[in-house]
Amino acid sequence: MFHKIPPLIIERMNELIKLDARDHEDGTPLLQRLRQISPESGKFISLLAATVPEGELIEIGTSAGYSTLWLVLACKETGKRVKTFEMLPEKIKLARETFKNTKVEPYVELIEEDARQCLKQLKNISFCFLDAEKEYYEECYSHVIPNMVKGGILVADNVISHQDDLQTMLDKVFVDKRVDALIVPIDSGLLLCRKL
Repeated sequence: MFHKIPPLIIERMNELIKLDARDHEDGTPLLQRLRQISPESGKFISLLAATVPEGELIEIGTSAGYSTLWLVLACKETGKRVKTFEMLPEKIKLARETFKNTKVEPYVELIEEDARQCLKQLKNISFCFLDAEKEYYEECYSHVIPNMVKGGILVADNVISHQDDLQTMLDKVFVDKRVDALIVPIDSGLLLCRKL
């Protein structure tokens, strides 16, 4: 996958990396920042998404679509689509621009609403990437895991950088007999759960 990333995707990824860096430097308010994952985390979720069983691929927290592009690489390999959820209008606009400019629209369904309102209806989830506001993590996890197929993967970002905020959820995850779980120390820390 990584040896044949289309030039349009590489170009847009580089643009978004620059925008994200600028957000950190110019004092852009937190909610307006892109706050996207690193390329290493992107490769990690892409590799995982390419290996999951049959089922729905979802992403909670699109932002400008950077992480979605990494998931699209897996979708191109497997013939799947990713459903990605975003609530903020300015980020939805950027994400639409990302998907149009990179010509990946056939692989992406952008859902413009709060994922928490939709997760109960989603069945047969085989992969979930969770990268939203940290106060929503526990609720999202509690909706996704019951609807996940055996062998499905959930990955949540920022579990080391925001460990204090997420500790209650993490304590529950590590005793949840429905999953095997561990923290992968890439960048801000990724929670990796596999449905049993």
